[in-house]
Formats: sequence, C-alpha cells, structure tokens
Amino acid sequence: MPLAPEIRLFLAEDAILFWARLEAEAGRRLPPPFWASAWIGGQALARYVLDNPAVFAGRRVLDLASGSGLVAIAAAIAGAREVTANDIDPYAIAAIEMNARVNHVAVRTRWGDLLDGESDGADVVLAGDILYSPALAERALPFLSRASERGALVFVGDPDRGHLPHDWLEAVASYQVPMAGAPEDAQIERTAVLTPRGSPS
Repeated sequence: MPLAPEIRLFLAEDAILFWARLEAEAGRRLPPPFWASAWIGGQALARYVLDNPAVFAGRRVLDLASGSGLVAIAAAIAGAREVTANDIDPYAIAAIEMNARVNHVAVRTRWGDLLDGESDGADVVLAGDILYSPALAERALPFLSRASERGALVFVGDPDRGHLPHDWLEAVASYQVPMAGAPEDAQIERTAVLTPRGSPS
C-alpha cells in the first residue's frame, strides 16, 4: 500500500480478473470484490490513523464497509481498545480476518448491513471510500450523522468522487495519490480525510 506501507494485505493484482475467476468457481454472479483492492480513500484514512494514534488509542472503533480491513488494522496498530470491521460481503470478512492475522492485530468482524441502524456504541466510526455512489452515499451519510450526533468521532477517507457533503464534512488531512493503486483510482490525484465540521478531532 503506497500510503500505508507498514500494513501488509492480501490483494488481487487484477481485481477484475480475480472477480471473473471467483464467479467461475462459484458458478454464479457475485458482487464486485471491493475488498481485493486497497482503495485510495481507505489508504488515506489508514495513513491518518497511523499518524494520529492519540486520537484512536484506548477507544472502541467501528470500521464501516471495511473491505480488506486496511483501516481497521491501522486502528488496531494505533492502539484502539477494540476494533470492529464491518462489511456486507462474506469474502471481505474472510479477507479482514486473514489480513489482521498477518499484521498480528486483533480485529473483530461483523457481517451485514448496518446503515439503517446505529454505530453500536463505538467511540470512533471510520469510513474509507464508502461514498463512491449516490445510492450508497444517500444511506451512509445519515448513519455517519447519527454517529456524530451521538458523540462518536467520525472520519471519512474520500478522494471526492462527487458525493461528499462539503457543507457538513471538512478536510483534516490531504494526500497526493501515488501512481500505484486500484484501477478505480487511476484518474485521481488527491485524496482527503474529512470529519464533521466542529468535531473535536
């Protein structure tokens, strides 16, 4: 991972080809293996977590739509008391567990869609690259807002794919995007970590 080289992940060299192979083996259509790439918004969020351990140490962290587990692993390395990595894809859950083991950290996994509920008492909610489509942003932003209103710290890693509410979120860090990364990020030059305006980050 260019922005978080200290974290080791099992990733696909070519996520599209890997997806085709998974579907061939399963004999049915499968959701895209988002967990098989380290998306640049997640990389930025992981970098921010690693560089600011005092914000996360001793806290209960929820990593929403965790994918490969990159951000959850960063939170565990930063000293979070408890880290829960959530995803709707059971393959992602398996990848998170494997990636946590290879990085020698404890990460709990939680499978399923949490967006219509609450953040389960987390002190910090992390969301790397969850706003990549209008439909998902429409569901994720209210969840993040509820978490913030409840008193949780909320951090979003996003390269501004067009669905960021700039009237609510403000950048706390910005990173130049390295050349290597997921194919989805090929045209992106900068990425940021954002938090709700007025949040005590």
